[in-house]
Amino acid sequence: MEVTTVRSPPAIRTVTDCQTRKWGKQMGQSLLSCYVRAAAPCRRTVKGTMDQPYIPPRHPVSVKGVVLDAQDRVLLLRNERDEWELPGGRLEIGEDPERCVEREVSEESGWQVEAGPLLSVWVYEPIPGRHVLIVTYGCRNRSADNTPVLSEEHNDIALFGRDEIPGLVMPQGYKESIAAWFQHPDQVTAFSRD
Repeated sequence: MEVTTVRSPPAIRTVTDCQTRKWGKQMGQSLLSCYVRAAAPCRRTVKGTMDQPYIPPRHPVSVKGVVLDAQDRVLLLRNERDEWELPGGRLEIGEDPERCVEREVSEESGWQVEAGPLLSVWVYEPIPGRHVLIVTYGCRNRSADNTPVLSEEHNDIALFGRDEIPGLVMPQGYKESIAAWFQHPDQVTAFSRD
């Protein structure tokens, strides 16, 4: 894990500065101790505490795909939170995002797809305090005439028409990705029947 140290210039760190930010109090130090420390650069986090290394936040990355069948219906899966979501999953170390979404769609539905254009990147908080970076691709369905098969990872699988999407219980970011794929020029040739 990489640790970045943020150093404050001594000219900015005065006793008043220390008092208003309560750096000495946060660290259980006396005002004099804080003043002495203010004369030299110190390590501090972005939040302002001293002698704490800055560790950037790490979010898991989930790569999702917007996949349509031959009737332009969107493939969605119901998760354990009773939300509909796009097929996809966690990006493995060393894996390309495009290969990840192709693998995940196949595992979760049995459909073979080819990752197309990047549609969106956003951060989702599925449960309080847990953030996931979502990367969404439009996918070309190579098995558009086949019925998708439910995997053990989800509670339900279904195909929805474009007009049904706004009324579904699902994160807004997924709805925006679906709308972006329907408007994308590559979507016209999004599937082929091999």
